[in-house]
Amino acid sequence: MSILKPDKTKDYAIILGAASGFGEAVSLELASAGFNIIGIHMDRGTNLKKADQIKKQIMEKGVNAIFFNMNAASEKNRLEVIEYLKTEFNKDKEEKKIKVFLHSLAFGSLAPYIHTDAKERLTQKQMEMTLSVMAHSLVYWVQDLFHNDLFTKGAKIFSMTSSGSVRVVPYYGAVSAAKSALESHTRQLALELAPYGITVNAIRAGVTYTPALRKIPGHATMIDLALSQIPARRLTQPADVARFISALATSDEAWATGNIFNVDGGEMIAAYHSPFKK
Repeated sequence: MSILKPDKTKDYAIILGAASGFGEAVSLELASAGFNIIGIHMDRGTNLKKADQIKKQIMEKGVNAIFFNMNAASEKNRLEVIEYLKTEFNKDKEEKKIKVFLHSLAFGSLAPYIHTDAKERLTQKQMEMTLSVMAHSLVYWVQDLFHNDLFTKGAKIFSMTSSGSVRVVPYYGAVSAAKSALESHTRQLALELAPYGITVNAIRAGVTYTPALRKIPGHATMIDLALSQIPARRLTQPADVARFISALATSDEAWATGNIFNVDGGEMIAAYHSPFKK
C-alpha cells in the first residue's frame, strides 16, 4: 500500500458536520494532507464564529474551503450544494472531483421510549427525524453526488457510527436505531458502488468527549465505563479518528469496503474490566 498525495487543484472532501467533533477534526486533518474541504454545518451565534475559525484554519493550510451553514438533512439544501458544485467544478479545465465523503451528523432525539409522562416519551416525529438525519441522509447525499458524476474513481466514503448500534444505552434508543440503519446503509452502498471503484466504510469510534456526547444524559457514567475498559486508559479523541480516515483517504488501498472499523483503542473488545495498568 502506497501513499497518494492529494492534488490541491482538483481533489475535494465533503464533510457533513464540519464544525465540531469528528467532522471538525477530519476537516483539519484532510486539509493538512492537501484536500480542499467542502464543509456542511448548522450553527448560530458563538458556534458560527467557531465554524468561521475552522474555515480560516483550513485555508491557512493552502487549500480551498467552501462552507455551507445549513441543515444537511434537507433535500432542498442538499440539491443547492449539488448544483453549486456542478457549476464550481466546471469553471476551468481542471477536473475537480469528490475524493472523500464523510457523514458525521449528530442530531437526534434522546427521549426515552417509555415514560409515564406522555410529553417526555419519544414521538413518531422524533423517531423519523432522528433516522432521517443520522442515517437515511447518507443514502440521499451519496445518490445525488454519484448520479451527478461528482465522485472520482477511487473515492472513499465514510459514515460515523457508535457502539450504541449494538449496545443498550439509556435515552439512546432512537439514535441507536439510526446507527444500526446507518451501518446497514453503509454495507448496501458498498455493495452497489464496488463496481465503480468506490469504497464505503463505517467508523465506530469509542466514547469521545464531543458536544454530541455531552448531550446524552448520564454521559459521565459512559466515560467512566470506557476508561475502565480501554487498555490505554484514555478516551478516544477526534484526532484519532481523523488520522485513521486520512490514512485510508491518502492511500491507494481500494479493497476494504462494507466494513465497520473500530477506532476505539480496544474499547469494544474489552467485555470486562481491563487488568492493564498505565
